[in-house]
Amino acid sequence: MNTTHLTQTRFSNLELSDSILRGLTEAGFTHCTPIQDRSLPLSLRDKDIAGQAQTGTGKTATFLLATFQRLINDESEKIKNPRAVILAPTRELAIQIHKDALQLGKYLNLKLALIYGGTDYKKQMDTIKSNVDIIIGTPGRIIDFYRQGAFTLDNVQVMVLDEADRMFDLGFIKDIRFLLRRMPPADKRLNMLFSATLSYKVTELAYEHMNQPVLIKIETEEVTSKAIQQSAFCPSNEQKIPLLLGVLKKYAPQRSIIFVNTKRCAERLNDYLNANGFVTAVLSGDVPQEKRQRLLTDFQENKIRLMIATDVAARGLHIADVSHVINYDLPQEVEDYVHRIGRTARFGASGEAISFICEEYAYSMPDIETYIGQKVPIQPITADLLPEVVKPERKPHPQKPARNNQGKYPEKPKKKPVQRNKSSQAATNPASTPENPQ
Repeated sequence: MNTTHLTQTRFSNLELSDSILRGLTEAGFTHCTPIQDRSLPLSLRDKDIAGQAQTGTGKTATFLLATFQRLINDESEKIKNPRAVILAPTRELAIQIHKDALQLGKYLNLKLALIYGGTDYKKQMDTIKSNVDIIIGTPGRIIDFYRQGAFTLDNVQVMVLDEADRMFDLGFIKDIRFLLRRMPPADKRLNMLFSATLSYKVTELAYEHMNQPVLIKIETEEVTSKAIQQSAFCPSNEQKIPLLLGVLKKYAPQRSIIFVNTKRCAERLNDYLNANGFVTAVLSGDVPQEKRQRLLTDFQENKIRLMIATDVAARGLHIADVSHVINYDLPQEVEDYVHRIGRTARFGASGEAISFICEEYAYSMPDIETYIGQKVPIQPITADLLPEVVKPERKPHPQKPARNNQGKYPEKPKKKPVQRNKSSQAATNPASTPENPQ
Protein backbone atom coordinates (compact mmCIF):
# COMPACT_ATOMS: atom_id res chain seq x y z
CA MET A 1 0.00 0.00 0.00
CA ASN A 2 1.30 3.45 -0.83
CA THR A 3 0.91 6.49 1.43
CA THR A 4 0.20 9.21 -1.11
CA HIS A 5 -3.37 9.51 0.24
CA LEU A 6 -2.09 10.62 3.68
CA THR A 7 -1.35 14.08 5.06
CA GLN A 8 1.60 15.20 7.18
CA THR A 9 -0.59 15.36 10.31
CA ARG A 10 0.20 12.63 12.81
CA PHE A 11 -2.49 11.24 15.15
CA SER A 12 -0.02 11.70 18.02
CA ASN A 13 -0.21 15.47 17.47
CA LEU A 14 -3.98 15.53 18.01
CA GLU A 15 -5.83 15.74 21.32
CA LEU A 16 -6.24 11.97 21.64
CA SER A 17 -5.73 9.96 24.81
CA ASP A 18 -2.83 7.51 25.14
CA SER A 19 -5.23 4.53 25.15
CA ILE A 20 -6.69 5.61 21.80
CA LEU A 21 -3.23 6.23 20.31
CA ARG A 22 -2.15 2.78 21.44
CA GLY A 23 -5.02 1.21 19.49
CA LEU A 24 -4.20 3.32 16.43
CA THR A 25 -0.54 2.32 16.53
CA GLU A 26 -1.38 -1.39 16.77
CA ALA A 27 -3.73 -1.01 13.80
CA GLY A 28 -0.87 0.54 11.79
CA PHE A 29 -2.27 4.09 11.60
CA THR A 30 0.16 6.96 12.17
CA HIS A 31 -0.87 9.80 9.80
CA CYS A 32 -4.29 11.30 9.02
CA THR A 33 -6.13 11.12 5.73
CA PRO A 34 -7.49 14.47 4.43
CA ILE A 35 -10.96 13.98 5.95
CA GLN A 36 -9.39 13.08 9.30
CA ASP A 37 -6.95 15.99 9.13
CA ARG A 38 -9.73 18.53 8.61
CA SER A 39 -12.43 16.98 10.83
CA LEU A 40 -10.72 15.66 13.95
CA PRO A 41 -9.25 18.95 15.25
CA LEU A 42 -12.80 20.35 15.21
CA SER A 43 -14.76 17.34 16.48
CA LEU A 44 -12.24 16.80 19.30
CA ARG A 45 -13.20 20.33 20.42
CA ASP A 46 -16.92 19.39 20.31
CA LYS A 47 -17.66 21.10 16.98
CA ASP A 48 -20.34 19.39 14.88
CA ILE A 49 -19.18 18.06 11.49
CA ALA A 50 -21.00 17.40 8.22
CA GLY A 51 -18.36 15.76 6.04
CA GLN A 52 -18.21 14.71 2.40
CA ALA A 53 -15.48 12.41 1.10
CA GLN A 54 -15.01 9.47 -1.22
CA THR A 55 -15.46 5.94 0.07
CA GLY A 56 -12.37 4.37 1.57
CA THR A 57 -10.87 7.64 2.85
CA GLY A 58 -11.05 7.02 6.58
CA LYS A 59 -14.45 8.45 7.50
CA THR A 60 -15.20 5.61 9.92
CA ALA A 61 -12.04 6.18 11.97
CA THR A 62 -12.82 9.91 12.00
CA PHE A 63 -16.11 9.61 13.85
CA LEU A 64 -15.00 6.66 16.00
CA LEU A 65 -11.97 8.52 17.38
CA ALA A 66 -14.03 11.64 18.12
CA THR A 67 -16.73 9.51 19.78
CA PHE A 68 -14.21 7.65 21.95
CA GLN A 69 -12.51 10.86 23.10
CA ARG A 70 -15.80 12.57 23.96
CA LEU A 71 -16.89 9.63 26.14
CA ILE A 72 -13.47 9.41 27.79
CA ASN A 73 -13.63 13.12 28.63
CA ASP A 74 -17.02 12.69 30.32
CA GLU A 75 -16.50 13.18 34.03
CA SER A 76 -20.15 13.19 35.04
CA GLU A 77 -21.54 10.69 37.50
CA LYS A 78 -22.43 7.25 36.18
CA ILE A 79 -25.57 7.55 34.15
CA LYS A 80 -27.77 5.06 32.39
CA ASN A 81 -26.36 4.34 28.96
CA PRO A 82 -26.11 4.47 25.97
CA ARG A 83 -24.04 7.63 25.65
CA ALA A 84 -23.44 7.36 21.88
CA VAL A 85 -25.48 6.12 18.92
CA ILE A 86 -23.93 5.42 15.50
CA LEU A 87 -26.49 4.89 12.72
CA ALA A 88 -25.73 3.11 9.43
CA PRO A 89 -28.01 2.40 6.46
CA THR A 90 -27.11 -1.30 6.04
CA ARG A 91 -26.28 -4.16 8.36
CA GLU A 92 -23.03 -4.81 6.45
CA LEU A 93 -21.85 -1.28 7.16
CA ALA A 94 -22.96 -1.50 10.81
CA ILE A 95 -21.00 -4.75 11.22
CA GLN A 96 -17.91 -3.16 9.67
CA ILE A 97 -18.13 -0.08 11.91
CA HIS A 98 -18.43 -2.35 14.96
CA LYS A 99 -15.40 -4.33 13.83
CA ASP A 100 -13.35 -1.13 13.41
CA ALA A 101 -14.56 0.14 16.79
CA LEU A 102 -13.37 -3.03 18.51
CA GLN A 103 -9.97 -2.67 16.87
CA LEU A 104 -9.43 1.05 17.50
CA GLY A 105 -11.01 0.96 20.95
CA LYS A 106 -9.14 -2.15 22.08
CA TYR A 107 -7.67 -0.44 25.15
CA LEU A 108 -10.77 1.50 26.16
CA ASN A 109 -13.20 0.51 28.85
CA LEU A 110 -16.25 1.00 26.64
CA LYS A 111 -19.05 -1.51 26.01
CA LEU A 112 -20.43 -1.74 22.45
CA ALA A 113 -23.71 -3.13 21.13
CA LEU A 114 -24.19 -4.13 17.47
CA ILE A 115 -27.89 -3.92 16.55
CA TYR A 116 -29.38 -4.84 13.16
CA GLY A 117 -32.31 -6.78 11.74
CA GLY A 118 -32.49 -10.26 10.32
CA THR A 119 -30.95 -12.33 13.12
CA ASP A 120 -30.05 -12.69 16.83
CA TYR A 121 -33.09 -10.84 18.15
CA LYS A 122 -32.96 -12.09 21.76
CA LYS A 123 -29.15 -11.93 21.91
CA GLN A 124 -29.17 -8.32 20.73
CA MET A 125 -31.98 -7.45 23.13
CA ASP A 126 -30.02 -8.89 26.07
CA THR A 127 -26.89 -6.99 24.99
CA ILE A 128 -28.61 -3.63 24.67
CA LYS A 129 -30.24 -4.08 28.10
CA SER A 130 -26.80 -4.55 29.72
CA ASN A 131 -26.11 -0.81 29.90
CA VAL A 132 -23.77 -0.40 26.93
CA ASP A 133 -21.86 2.80 26.15
CA ILE A 134 -22.19 2.85 22.34
CA ILE A 135 -24.95 1.48 20.11
CA ILE A 136 -23.96 0.79 16.50
CA GLY A 137 -26.73 -0.33 14.19
CA THR A 138 -29.48 0.19 11.65
CA PRO A 139 -32.47 2.42 12.44
CA GLY A 140 -35.30 -0.16 12.25
CA ARG A 141 -34.04 -2.63 14.86
CA ILE A 142 -32.86 0.18 17.17
CA ILE A 143 -36.33 1.77 17.08
CA ASP A 144 -37.91 -1.63 17.76
CA PHE A 145 -35.87 -2.08 20.96
CA TYR A 146 -36.39 1.54 21.98
CA ARG A 147 -40.17 1.22 21.76
CA GLN A 148 -39.97 -1.85 23.99
CA GLY A 149 -38.17 0.18 26.64
CA ALA A 150 -34.88 -1.72 26.33
CA PHE A 151 -32.89 1.53 26.61
CA THR A 152 -33.28 5.29 26.77
CA LEU A 153 -31.95 8.02 24.49
CA ASP A 154 -32.08 10.67 27.21
CA ASN A 155 -28.33 10.59 27.88
CA VAL A 156 -26.89 10.45 24.36
CA GLN A 157 -23.78 12.63 24.11
CA VAL A 158 -22.67 11.65 20.59
CA MET A 159 -24.78 11.06 17.49
CA VAL A 160 -23.23 9.78 14.25
CA LEU A 161 -25.03 9.38 10.94
CA ASP A 162 -22.94 7.51 8.37
CA GLU A 163 -23.72 7.46 4.62
CA ALA A 164 -26.57 9.91 5.04
CA ASP A 165 -27.29 9.98 1.31
CA ARG A 166 -27.88 6.23 1.41
CA MET A 167 -30.34 6.74 4.28
CA PHE A 168 -32.48 8.84 1.96
CA ASP A 169 -32.14 6.29 -0.86
CA LEU A 170 -33.41 3.48 1.39
CA GLY A 171 -36.27 5.51 2.86
CA PHE A 172 -34.92 5.64 6.43
CA ILE A 173 -35.24 9.36 6.92
CA LYS A 174 -38.43 9.16 9.04
CA ASP A 175 -36.74 6.63 11.31
CA ILE A 176 -33.72 8.91 11.62
CA ARG A 177 -35.86 11.88 12.63
CA PHE A 178 -37.75 9.68 15.13
CA LEU A 179 -34.51 8.84 16.93
CA LEU A 180 -32.93 12.29 16.76
CA ARG A 181 -36.00 13.96 18.24
CA ARG A 182 -35.80 11.69 21.29
CA MET A 183 -32.18 12.55 22.06
CA PRO A 184 -31.06 15.59 24.08
CA PRO A 185 -31.05 18.92 22.16
CA ALA A 186 -28.41 19.23 19.44
CA ASP A 187 -26.34 21.72 21.45
CA LYS A 188 -26.07 19.20 24.30
CA ARG A 189 -24.36 16.52 22.22
CA LEU A 190 -21.64 16.10 19.58
CA ASN A 191 -23.13 15.44 16.13
CA MET A 192 -21.30 14.03 13.11
CA LEU A 193 -22.75 13.33 9.68
CA PHE A 194 -20.83 11.79 6.79
CA SER A 195 -21.99 11.29 3.24
CA ALA A 196 -20.61 10.60 -0.23
CA THR A 197 -22.56 13.65 -1.40
CA LEU A 198 -23.83 16.60 0.61
CA SER A 199 -27.03 17.00 -1.35
CA TYR A 200 -29.68 19.59 -0.49
CA LYS A 201 -31.67 17.00 1.52
CA VAL A 202 -28.62 15.87 3.48
CA THR A 203 -27.56 19.45 4.21
CA GLU A 204 -31.09 20.34 5.31
CA LEU A 205 -31.08 17.36 7.70
CA ALA A 206 -27.73 18.47 9.11
CA TYR A 207 -28.88 22.03 9.85
CA GLU A 208 -32.16 20.83 11.36
CA HIS A 209 -30.73 18.30 13.82
CA MET A 210 -27.15 19.51 14.40
CA ASN A 211 -25.59 22.44 16.21
CA GLN A 212 -24.19 24.79 13.55
CA PRO A 213 -22.22 22.04 11.78
CA VAL A 214 -19.02 22.82 9.92
CA LEU A 215 -19.30 21.62 6.32
CA ILE A 216 -16.15 19.82 5.18
CA LYS A 217 -15.81 18.68 1.57
CA ILE A 218 -12.83 16.71 0.39
CA GLU A 219 -12.93 17.57 -3.28
CA THR A 220 -11.35 15.33 -5.91
CA GLU A 221 -10.58 16.08 -9.52
CA GLU A 222 -12.30 12.90 -10.60
CA VAL A 223 -15.40 11.07 -9.40
CA THR A 224 -13.47 7.79 -9.44
CA SER A 225 -10.08 7.25 -7.83
CA LYS A 226 -6.98 7.64 -9.98
CA ALA A 227 -5.65 4.48 -8.34
CA ILE A 228 -8.28 2.40 -10.18
CA GLN A 229 -7.24 1.28 -13.67
CA GLN A 230 -10.47 1.09 -15.66
CA SER A 231 -11.01 -0.87 -18.87
CA ALA A 232 -13.83 -2.56 -20.77
CA PHE A 233 -14.61 -5.28 -23.29
CA CYS A 234 -17.50 -5.40 -25.78
CA PRO A 235 -18.66 -9.03 -25.88
CA SER A 236 -21.81 -10.47 -27.40
CA ASN A 237 -24.13 -12.08 -24.87
CA GLU A 238 -22.81 -15.52 -25.90
CA GLN A 239 -19.21 -14.44 -25.28
CA LYS A 240 -19.72 -13.13 -21.75
CA ILE A 241 -19.12 -16.37 -19.84
CA PRO A 242 -16.10 -17.49 -21.94
CA LEU A 243 -14.67 -13.97 -21.66
CA LEU A 244 -15.11 -13.95 -17.89
CA LEU A 245 -13.24 -17.25 -17.62
CA GLY A 246 -10.50 -15.88 -19.87
CA VAL A 247 -10.16 -12.68 -17.86
CA LEU A 248 -9.97 -14.60 -14.57
CA LYS A 249 -7.29 -16.91 -15.95
CA LYS A 250 -5.29 -14.04 -17.45
CA TYR A 251 -5.35 -11.68 -14.47
CA ALA A 252 -5.50 -14.32 -11.68
CA PRO A 253 -6.96 -11.78 -9.21
CA GLN A 254 -5.83 -11.95 -5.62
CA ARG A 255 -9.39 -11.21 -4.53
CA SER A 256 -12.20 -10.16 -6.84
CA ILE A 257 -15.85 -9.14 -6.74
CA ILE A 258 -17.93 -9.89 -9.85
CA PHE A 259 -21.01 -7.68 -10.03
CA VAL A 260 -24.25 -8.74 -11.72
CA ASN A 261 -27.68 -7.12 -11.87
CA THR A 262 -29.93 -10.02 -10.86
CA LYS A 263 -29.96 -12.94 -8.44
CA ARG A 264 -30.77 -15.31 -11.32
CA CYS A 265 -27.66 -14.22 -13.22
CA ALA A 266 -25.57 -14.63 -10.06
CA GLU A 267 -26.74 -18.21 -9.59
CA ARG A 268 -26.15 -19.08 -13.26
CA LEU A 269 -22.67 -17.57 -13.17
CA ASN A 270 -21.90 -19.41 -9.94
CA ASP A 271 -22.76 -22.77 -11.60
CA TYR A 272 -20.53 -22.04 -14.61
CA LEU A 273 -17.56 -20.87 -12.55
CA ASN A 274 -17.78 -23.87 -10.23
CA ALA A 275 -17.95 -26.24 -13.22
CA ASN A 276 -14.77 -24.64 -14.57
CA GLY A 277 -12.74 -25.04 -11.40
CA PHE A 278 -13.34 -21.75 -9.56
CA VAL A 279 -14.44 -21.58 -5.92
CA THR A 280 -17.02 -18.84 -5.53
CA ALA A 281 -19.63 -17.39 -3.20
CA VAL A 282 -22.87 -15.59 -4.07
CA LEU A 283 -23.98 -12.51 -2.14
CA SER A 284 -27.48 -11.29 -2.94
CA GLY A 285 -30.25 -9.59 -1.03
CA ASP A 286 -32.09 -12.74 0.08
CA VAL A 287 -29.07 -14.54 1.55
CA PRO A 288 -29.78 -15.11 5.29
CA GLN A 289 -27.72 -12.85 7.56
CA GLU A 290 -25.74 -15.63 9.25
CA LYS A 291 -24.76 -17.14 5.90
CA ARG A 292 -23.97 -13.68 4.53
CA GLN A 293 -21.55 -13.00 7.37
CA ARG A 294 -19.95 -16.43 6.98
CA LEU A 295 -19.38 -15.77 3.26
CA LEU A 296 -17.88 -12.33 3.93
CA THR A 297 -15.57 -13.78 6.58
CA ASP A 298 -14.41 -16.52 4.21
CA PHE A 299 -13.83 -13.87 1.54
CA GLN A 300 -11.82 -11.65 3.88
CA GLU A 301 -9.75 -14.62 5.05
CA ASN A 302 -9.03 -15.73 1.44
CA LYS A 303 -10.87 -19.02 1.84
CA ILE A 304 -12.89 -17.74 -1.13
CA ARG A 305 -11.24 -15.42 -3.66
CA LEU A 306 -14.18 -14.79 -6.00
CA MET A 307 -17.44 -13.28 -4.85
CA ILE A 308 -20.43 -12.87 -7.18
CA ALA A 309 -22.60 -10.05 -5.90
CA THR A 310 -25.62 -7.96 -6.73
CA ASP A 311 -25.57 -4.30 -5.71
CA VAL A 312 -26.33 -5.25 -2.10
CA ALA A 313 -22.52 -5.47 -1.74
CA ALA A 314 -21.67 -2.26 -3.59
CA ARG A 315 -21.85 0.02 -0.56
CA GLY A 316 -20.96 -0.39 3.06
CA LEU A 317 -18.45 -3.21 2.64
CA HIS A 318 -14.88 -2.41 3.66
CA ILE A 319 -12.89 -5.41 2.44
CA ALA A 320 -9.15 -4.89 2.15
CA ASP A 321 -7.04 -6.03 -0.80
CA VAL A 322 -9.76 -6.46 -3.41
CA SER A 323 -7.50 -6.38 -6.46
CA HIS A 324 -10.14 -6.56 -9.20
CA VAL A 325 -13.77 -5.55 -9.64
CA ILE A 326 -15.52 -7.02 -12.68
CA ASN A 327 -18.79 -5.58 -13.93
CA TYR A 328 -20.16 -8.69 -15.63
CA ASP A 329 -23.34 -6.65 -16.05
CA LEU A 330 -23.05 -2.89 -16.35
CA PRO A 331 -25.14 -1.20 -13.63
CA GLN A 332 -28.27 0.62 -14.70
CA GLU A 333 -27.61 3.57 -12.38
CA VAL A 334 -24.43 5.59 -12.96
CA GLU A 335 -23.78 6.10 -9.23
CA ASP A 336 -23.70 2.32 -8.76
CA TYR A 337 -20.74 2.10 -11.14
CA VAL A 338 -18.71 4.39 -8.89
CA HIS A 339 -19.72 2.52 -5.75
CA ARG A 340 -18.96 -0.87 -7.33
CA ILE A 341 -15.47 -0.06 -8.54
CA GLY A 342 -14.83 1.72 -5.24
CA ARG A 343 -14.55 -1.72 -3.62
CA THR A 344 -10.98 -1.81 -4.96
CA ALA A 345 -8.10 0.68 -4.52
CA ARG A 346 -9.04 1.45 -0.92
CA PHE A 347 -6.87 3.31 1.57
CA GLY A 348 -4.14 4.14 -0.94
CA ALA A 349 -3.94 0.74 -2.64
CA SER A 350 -4.29 0.29 -6.42
CA GLY A 351 -6.79 -1.88 -8.25
CA GLU A 352 -8.42 -2.72 -11.57
CA ALA A 353 -12.02 -2.38 -12.71
CA ILE A 354 -13.05 -4.36 -15.80
CA SER A 355 -16.49 -3.92 -17.36
CA PHE A 356 -18.37 -5.94 -19.97
CA ILE A 357 -20.32 -3.71 -22.39
CA CYS A 358 -22.74 -6.39 -23.59
CA GLU A 359 -25.75 -6.19 -25.88
CA GLU A 360 -28.21 -6.01 -23.00
CA TYR A 361 -26.65 -3.23 -20.89
CA ALA A 362 -24.50 -1.31 -23.40
CA TYR A 363 -26.83 1.70 -23.19
CA SER A 364 -25.50 2.41 -19.65
CA MET A 365 -21.90 3.15 -20.69
CA PRO A 366 -22.38 6.61 -22.29
CA ASP A 367 -24.14 7.84 -19.13
CA ILE A 368 -21.43 6.30 -16.94
CA GLU A 369 -18.65 8.00 -18.92
CA THR A 370 -20.47 11.34 -18.73
CA TYR A 371 -20.90 10.96 -14.98
CA ILE A 372 -17.26 10.03 -14.24
CA GLY A 373 -15.95 12.60 -16.73
CA GLN A 374 -13.70 10.23 -18.67
CA LYS A 375 -13.68 7.58 -21.38
CA VAL A 376 -13.22 3.96 -20.30
CA PRO A 377 -10.62 2.36 -22.61
CA ILE A 378 -11.86 -0.58 -24.72
CA GLN A 379 -9.70 -3.69 -24.95
CA PRO A 380 -9.82 -6.15 -27.87
CA ILE A 381 -11.24 -9.63 -27.29
CA THR A 382 -8.44 -11.95 -28.41
CA ALA A 383 -8.67 -15.71 -28.94
CA ASP A 384 -6.82 -16.49 -25.70
CA LEU A 385 -9.56 -14.69 -23.77
CA LEU A 386 -12.25 -17.08 -25.07
CA PRO A 387 -11.37 -20.54 -23.71
CA GLU A 388 -13.49 -23.66 -23.98
CA VAL A 389 -16.25 -23.65 -21.41
CA VAL A 390 -17.28 -26.65 -19.33
CA LYS A 391 -21.03 -26.51 -18.97
CA PRO A 392 -22.49 -27.23 -15.55
CA GLU A 393 -24.55 -30.37 -15.12
CA ARG A 394 -28.21 -29.72 -15.66
CA LYS A 395 -30.20 -30.17 -12.51
CA PRO A 396 -33.53 -31.99 -12.86
CA HIS A 397 -36.55 -29.75 -12.46
CA PRO A 398 -37.69 -30.03 -8.84
CA GLN A 399 -41.35 -30.34 -9.86
CA LYS A 400 -40.91 -32.96 -12.59
CA PRO A 401 -39.73 -36.59 -12.27
CA ALA A 402 -36.86 -37.83 -14.45
CA ARG A 403 -37.78 -39.22 -17.89
CA ASN A 404 -37.54 -42.94 -18.65
CA ASN A 405 -35.50 -44.60 -21.45
CA GLN A 406 -38.13 -43.69 -24.04
CA GLY A 407 -37.88 -40.03 -23.07
CA LYS A 408 -41.30 -40.06 -21.48
CA TYR A 409 -42.36 -39.08 -18.02
CA PRO A 410 -43.77 -41.99 -15.96
CA GLU A 411 -47.55 -42.11 -15.75
CA LYS A 412 -49.12 -40.86 -12.58
CA PRO A 413 -50.71 -43.65 -10.53
CA LYS A 414 -54.48 -43.62 -10.77
CA LYS A 415 -56.32 -42.67 -7.63
CA LYS A 416 -58.43 -45.39 -6.08
CA PRO A 417 -62.11 -44.49 -5.58
CA VAL A 418 -62.94 -43.58 -2.01
CA GLN A 419 -65.11 -46.23 -0.35
CA ARG A 420 -67.72 -44.80 1.91
CA ASN A 421 -70.06 -46.74 4.18
CA LYS A 422 -73.69 -45.89 4.49
CA SER A 423 -73.32 -44.17 7.82
CA SER A 424 -70.69 -41.79 6.48
CA GLN A 425 -72.83 -41.06 3.45
CA ALA A 426 -75.75 -40.30 5.68
CA ALA A 427 -73.64 -38.02 7.82
CA THR A 428 -72.37 -36.08 4.85
CA ASN A 429 -75.65 -36.01 2.93
CA PRO A 430 -78.47 -34.98 5.26
CA ALA A 431 -80.90 -34.92 2.36
CA SER A 432 -80.88 -38.74 2.22
CA THR A 433 -81.58 -39.36 5.91
CA PRO A 434 -84.93 -40.89 7.00
CA GLU A 435 -85.98 -37.48 8.34
CA ASN A 436 -85.38 -36.01 4.88
CA PRO A 437 -86.35 -38.65 2.31
CA GLN A 438 -85.43 -37.81 -1.24
